[in-house]
Amino acid sequence: MRRWIASIRPPKAIETVVRASIGSCPPRATASAGAPAPPPSAFQSTRGETDDSGFRDQHHPRGGARVRDGSRRAGRPPRRRRTPVRRRDRRVEHRPRTRSGEFFALLGPSGCGKTTTLRMVGGFETPSQGRIELAGRDVTGLPPYRRDVNTVFQSYALFPHLSVFDNVAYGLRRHRADRSTTRSRVGRYLEMVGLRGFDKRTPAALSGGQQQRVALARALVNEPKVLLLDEPMGALDARIRKTMQVELKRIQREVGITFLYVTHDQSEAMAMADRLAVMRAGHCEDIGSPDRVYDRPATRFVADFLGTCNLLPKAPGETSRRGIRPEKLHLHRVGGDDVPTGERVAARVVTATYFGASSEYLVQTSAGDSLIVYAQNVHDSSRAREGDEVEVGWSADHAFPLPDAEPDAA
Repeated sequence: MRRWIASIRPPKAIETVVRASIGSCPPRATASAGAPAPPPSAFQSTRGETDDSGFRDQHHPRGGARVRDGSRRAGRPPRRRRTPVRRRDRRVEHRPRTRSGEFFALLGPSGCGKTTTLRMVGGFETPSQGRIELAGRDVTGLPPYRRDVNTVFQSYALFPHLSVFDNVAYGLRRHRADRSTTRSRVGRYLEMVGLRGFDKRTPAALSGGQQQRVALARALVNEPKVLLLDEPMGALDARIRKTMQVELKRIQREVGITFLYVTHDQSEAMAMADRLAVMRAGHCEDIGSPDRVYDRPATRFVADFLGTCNLLPKAPGETSRRGIRPEKLHLHRVGGDDVPTGERVAARVVTATYFGASSEYLVQTSAGDSLIVYAQNVHDSSRAREGDEVEVGWSADHAFPLPDAEPDAA
């Protein structure tokens, strides 16, 4: 009998993780309220800190999360025992700070430290140095249930044995909200995410996109100051992801909560974020609005990571190379009616790839440099062919400076 009982306990483990992540679990009865923060040199996981007594701290007067110096130490997946990563000198150093009510995206390749940073903000990892501030309050040593943040996981972490209504109402019931408040707020957020009338279904009866909406409603119903989203659309197909991008941005504007969104998809981050940070090996290479970071990247890595970057030939007197995006280049046939303006260089078309609405050209300049050019297919006669002699022109305002060498990322 004991073995049989033990075999049905996994839902309790799931419950422990979710209770901590949605900020609904009060502190342990045996823990001291004024317990000192853990030493800054240790990476300690606060996962699984739960109890059934007390309430979560009251809402802070203003939202927004701030990661002070030292929060960018980890760029690898978390382990049980970790050694703090030594600080390296970088050409660009940033301190990520979100603003109240904004959609902030952490962007970067796999292993750069995006999820680790998110876990530190949520309280599941302790930074080796520095501090984390939430609404102006230092929360570095606080466990997850004492931080006014909620988390939406990539796997959604829904309770399979509970209905949609009970999943969304879970946090409110942990806060001992009365039935009328629970019913009205759950109904409001289910309608907000487009799931009105789905309250009696179980997660198994929902599609992937619908399960994501349930996880989002469950995280929002507690009205946290900051909502953490760890690649929540990674399991969705391309069509649903595009629809959910629009819906997620609409919901964020409607509720006015700060969203901290982790993704490795460049187009996804630029489509939704008010500001974004590009990370590399545990460091922030650049922070700014999507259009500024794309059009004027701070480093060569950022320029290459956010789309395609062409290196322009050095002009006389220039000390560093310049970069330019493929869509900023213009292709002109030699001897044609249109004459390029601004800077230009002679080239030959190596390959021409047709994509329907546009074409991509790989050209080789007379100096031997290779450039990629994107062009709209306005007329069939305007498309260049492989082997054509062309001129590539651009405006000097569209080019941006790039350092000759990048710091070692190892």
